[in-house]
Amino acid sequence: MASDRIMEMLTLAQSKSVAARTRLFENITDMFLSDDGRLTDHERALMSDILAKLISQVEKDVRKELSESLLRGQVDLPEIVNLLANDEIEIARPLLESSDLLKDPDLIEIVRMRTDEHRLSITMREELSEQLTDALVEYGDEDVVESLLNNHDAQLSKRAMEYLVIESRRVDRFQEPLVQRSDLPGDLAYKMYWWVSAALRKKIISDFDVDPIVLEESMKRATLTVMSDVEEETNAYVKAQRLVRRMHENGELTSQFLISAFKQQRVAVFVAGLAQLGSIDFQTAWRVFSDKGGESFAVLCRAIDLDRAQFTSMYLVIVQAREGGSRAKSPGVIKEVLDLFDRISVQSAKGALQVWQRESSYQQAIEELDKVS
Repeated sequence: MASDRIMEMLTLAQSKSVAARTRLFENITDMFLSDDGRLTDHERALMSDILAKLISQVEKDVRKELSESLLRGQVDLPEIVNLLANDEIEIARPLLESSDLLKDPDLIEIVRMRTDEHRLSITMREELSEQLTDALVEYGDEDVVESLLNNHDAQLSKRAMEYLVIESRRVDRFQEPLVQRSDLPGDLAYKMYWWVSAALRKKIISDFDVDPIVLEESMKRATLTVMSDVEEETNAYVKAQRLVRRMHENGELTSQFLISAFKQQRVAVFVAGLAQLGSIDFQTAWRVFSDKGGESFAVLCRAIDLDRAQFTSMYLVIVQAREGGSRAKSPGVIKEVLDLFDRISVQSAKGALQVWQRESSYQQAIEELDKVS
């Protein structure tokens, strides 16, 4: 009878010998974890109590086998599973990775109280809620976060995603997993654009769309006037802005004029013209112009709706001036930039400009605060 076997196991539990503990474990496996096990609620509660006491006494390899048996058998013993999940990582790992009996509160507590090895195992689970991933981001080291980012079934909150995008500027290994995620918002992808590798830049331009409607119009209106009162009347940049603004109002600001201005080494006028056509501030336009890769310049030209021939002419003039005849970019590199120009939509390019504009204004505000403090 089941009750007789339980009494036998109680007797074995009182013994301290290795043989008795091994025999006790075998009895539990045979009776409780096998398909033939039939226990009443009372017997199940008693068995759970025995197991709880046993776990702290038996050797590591016995606990490990018990952990694996519980996972294979899918036995409904959440208290025991939780105890083993808090054990040494060799014992806890299979349960942390796969057990359905571990719920979010249990897992979050393990994330907070146990080791990064435990956290790393949790990142392997098939389903991870936002609450759980928030805890992993907060308490985990870089290995944990990278593993979490590579789990595309893990749900990341907008707050966690924003934090990790900022962290990716410091931690290079976060960049590719972030860009590879389908749930990365387009505005955050374009925010990363300025510090990722050339290959990831191309992927951002090719794969991500930014809807300008979702970006803050109030921020856009505020940043359009960022240069208006910070320069003196005689400043060349202010003069350039006034010139291109007047030309734009008269319908005279064209790509041919900008190319001509650049050839005449009127760089301030050229950049101010780009800023005017793109409805961005001078600093953002200068940042794009100064980026040697060419991809961000392609985004700006697409946003102001230049056609391919106009963009090609402007880009080649800049490349020739910047690189010189002996160091000119190869035809293959130029073709890659032109292909990117073809792939990105006007709407997405405009959204990217607004993201860059917002980040430029934010950075400027921080710098101004630093000057005051």
